[in-house]
Amino acid sequence: MAEQSKNILEIKNLHIHYTANREIIKAVNGISFTLERGESLGLVGETGAGKTTTAKAIMRQVPNPPGKIVAGEILFNGEDLMKKTKRQMEKIRGKEISMIFQDPMTALNPVFTVGEQIAEVIRLHQNVSGKEALERAKKMMEMVGIEGARHGEYPHQFSGGMKQRIVIAIAIACSPSLLIADEPTTALDVTIQAQVMDLIERLKKNLNTSLLLITHDLGIVAEMCQKVAIVYAGEIVEYGTLEHIYKNTKHPYTIGLFNSLPNFNETVRRLKPIPGLMPDPTNLPEGCAFAERCEEATDACCCGKIPSVEVEAGHFVKCIKCKGGR
Repeated sequence: MAEQSKNILEIKNLHIHYTANREIIKAVNGISFTLERGESLGLVGETGAGKTTTAKAIMRQVPNPPGKIVAGEILFNGEDLMKKTKRQMEKIRGKEISMIFQDPMTALNPVFTVGEQIAEVIRLHQNVSGKEALERAKKMMEMVGIEGARHGEYPHQFSGGMKQRIVIAIAIACSPSLLIADEPTTALDVTIQAQVMDLIERLKKNLNTSLLLITHDLGIVAEMCQKVAIVYAGEIVEYGTLEHIYKNTKHPYTIGLFNSLPNFNETVRRLKPIPGLMPDPTNLPEGCAFAERCEEATDACCCGKIPSVEVEAGHFVKCIKCKGGR
């Protein structure tokens, strides 16, 4: 029983498909991972890898149609969210699980004041009056570094970084136990990026919130997360602790990601990008989805399902090179 309570989130063999122009787009293909209470996990991968779709599945916000969760379990506090009714999910969403959306420019409603938008979440989930909800909204604004007196202003009156802070205030208004941050620093300059990530980390510690961070920035992951899941073509190809992924990198795709980043300890004339593109999700190859871009691929990589192998305690790699395991 104690072991079950340790994990706040467990995703098991999640499959999500979209249908478009009579074709089936296989966006998520058997993703599994766990997140412990108070822990931070980074989902890392290229655009189109399935990271945001996975987050939307946790929130039960995959648009249907065209999307559909075709298999898998999403356990939150030991209960399968897939079995929750729409009404039950409305009570969980925003109160126990919140999401910081990717683009603050479109996440906020332009015709309502920022104070009204924060207060709305509080009124939905807590039995308080409109006046009290607004007072709490002001406190949330102060918590994210914006004067509460600006609660009557509209989104267009704030800078991009401040809009992102407002989005964060909405997400944490009810002190959720799980916070999903989907590319929270997109379209922000470097200085504001650092401020936003520091804010998320501080709030996470103060509220003892678990964090699922979706990003393609390995630098942010190194600063924020204890565990990392490398996602490629809707699959987790490497999963482990920060030390596993950064110090004992195994999967060729993960190695490629690191090789494409500048290294201040080495002098190189040119970075080494990963050649090619991700496979067409409507026509995924047999075997390893990364094989066509991998310099170490063999004929065996293109045949049959590649298992996830535990190469050391808690470090899983989906690569035929690691067939023997530990």
